[in-house]
Amino acid sequence: METVTRNVRDLDPATRSTLERVIGHELRDSQQIVVQVGEPAKLPDWCNVYEGMTDEQIDEVDHEIRRLHTTRDVH
Repeated sequence: METVTRNVRDLDPATRSTLERVIGHELRDSQQIVVQVGEPAKLPDWCNVYEGMTDEQIDEVDHEIRRLHTTRDVH
């Protein structure tokens, strides 16, 4: 993860204005902007269960899952 820190008083007016619009309010000269850049969380492999399947195949699997769910014996 990368962290970038900037003093508000050192920002050029255009950058400061852009950041104020992103944040939603004016910034004070005494403040700092801290931005962290990172990779998105990796999902577990099972999340790719439909990878390589056509839309029709996915629909068939989904239909079977719903059918089994509604017809299973609940005790």
